[in-house]
Order: sequence, then structure tokens, then C-alpha cells
Amino acid sequence: MNAKFIRKLALPEEVKEMYPASRETEKAVEDAKREIERVIEGFSDKLILIIGPCSADKEDSVVDYVSRLCPIREKVKDKIIIVPRIYTNKPRTTGEGYKGMLHQPDPKEKSDLFKGILATRHLHMRAIAETGFACADEMLYPENYAYLDDLLAYVAVGARSVEDQQHRLTASAISSPVGMKNPTSGDYAVMLNAILAASHPHTFIYRGWEIESKGNPYTHAILRGYTNKHGEPQPNYHFEDLIRLSEMYEEKNLLNPAVIIDTNHSNSAKNPFAQPRIIKEVLNSMKLSPEVRNLVKGFMVESYIEDGCQKVGGNVYGQSITDPCLGWDKTEKLIYEIAEIIS
Repeated sequence: MNAKFIRKLALPEEVKEMYPASRETEKAVEDAKREIERVIEGFSDKLILIIGPCSADKEDSVVDYVSRLCPIREKVKDKIIIVPRIYTNKPRTTGEGYKGMLHQPDPKEKSDLFKGILATRHLHMRAIAETGFACADEMLYPENYAYLDDLLAYVAVGARSVEDQQHRLTASAISSPVGMKNPTSGDYAVMLNAILAASHPHTFIYRGWEIESKGNPYTHAILRGYTNKHGEPQPNYHFEDLIRLSEMYEEKNLLNPAVIIDTNHSNSAKNPFAQPRIIKEVLNSMKLSPEVRNLVKGFMVESYIEDGCQKVGGNVYGQSITDPCLGWDKTEKLIYEIAEIIS
């Protein structure tokens, strides 16, 4: 191979021995998964709100952010299931730039994947221990999911990964709900094929093993907008988009038709301040149509302590170093507004 083999990384079992999950942690994760599953199955009419930084860059500020959600959770828990985003891998379109905590536990230092594996597990464990929140992460690398599989309440497969066979097969073996984003082209069929594949059992190679998955009935869609042939962002959260997805779900005859609306990315043209408006439009669509109401299970919001973003090395505490995010004050207001609208 045209590559330098740096070192052999620790196995997931070895890392879990270094940072074992407590019984309290295991219970928090299982309780969160069951609550999300009930929504996807249609047994609960609560809304799922997957919310947090574009990427988890620094442990202290991320845990600070998650901690701020705790008092809000108590006030809206009858209507909203809050699932903090702790995304420790950052997909890069060109391969350049900050790739997330997994690669760089310290964004200012060079890549160190072993330290990154430990840092991501420690961050998720700390968040659960200090806040009681079991969180969401993106499965950018299927083989790395096993380092966090006992800690995650929710897993997302990104727009650039959704057509990949290994992502689909690994999702079929995951015991948490998995959201499949539409690809950057916007093709619903690609996303729905991924959901169909992940919902069934498969035999495949994973981390050097031949394994047999059981299938994941809680795999579902995430609409995040798309780019047209000119590279311009286009939304797919409007009423007509949701009706179309509902009809395509019916044609596929999938067990649990469900969608989470990603309010940033191409849906907002990466304008984080458009996210509240997008949510309110979708909530209105849900009131207009039983089909839309039954399909939409929640929202994904990019939010951090401070509005906007900064470059790597910036000194603004709690401000994104990747995509711009909605700041805390606006986030708090938004969550209460959602709870009021759906009451």
C-alpha cells in the first residue's frame, strides 16, 4: 500500500476496559433509546430534538452546553425528547480541515487517532455522568462505532456515507435508532434504499469478523436539503417535500415510516439563524396534514453556546470551529417555543 502504518490501535474491548460504562450509564442509554424508539414506532407523540454543536471540539465547553439543557429538559419532557449532539467526527468534502475530536483531541495539534478514540469515549461518558443525557453521534467510520456502541442513544449516517454498503450493513447491526440522511444530490431513493437495507439482517465482514446482523427496525430518514447541478443549496423540508417522502415510504412498505428534519446544512444554506423559521414551518405543515404529522418525528438543530463560528485557534469559548451554530440564548427560546406550539 502507498501508506505508512503508524501503529496498531487498541481494540474496542480494550478501550472499554480502560473506560468502562457504569450501570447508571448503561441504564441512561437504554432508557433514552427506548424513548426514541417509541416515537419512531408511533407509540409516543413526543418530538425528538437532536441538538448541539456542529462538531464537538472541546470537552469542557461541550459538557457545559449539554449541562445547560438539563433544566430545560425537565420543563419540556412531556412534549420533547432532547438528545444532545456530541459529534466527534467531522466529514470534510475535500478532505481538508478539522476532522473532529477523533482525529484531533486538541484542534490546535496534529492528528492522534489513539488519543482521539480515548477522548471521544471519555467525552460521551462524562456527558452522561454529569447530565444524565445519553447523546447522539455520527457514524463517519463504521469500524469505529464499536468504541462507542454502549454509550450512544442515537446514531446518524451522513449525506456522503448513506450510499456506502458498509455503513448500511453496520447500521443493520446497531441497537440504537439510526438516521439516514438524504445524499447531497437530494435523491430520496438512495436514502430509502439505505433504510431498507439497514432494516434487514445481513452477513458481512466487520473488524475482521464474519458477523450476522439482526436488522434495525428503527432506521429512518433525515432530510437535510441538497445541492443542485450548479452547487446551490436547495431545501427539502417544505410541505410538498414531506408529502412526497410519505408517499415513497408507503411504496417501500417500510415498518416505521419516520423522518427527522435537519434544519441546518442545505436546508438553511448554512444560515443557523434560519433554523427557528424552518422548524415553525414544518410544525405548521404537521398541523395541516395527518400524513405529515405521522411522518415527522422531530428536528436536528446545530446549536452551541455562542452564535456563529470562528477559525481553528479562535479564543471564543463555546463557539463552533466548523459550521456556524445558533447561540444559547436563541436556542433556549426556540425549545420553549416548540413546546408551546405543539401543546
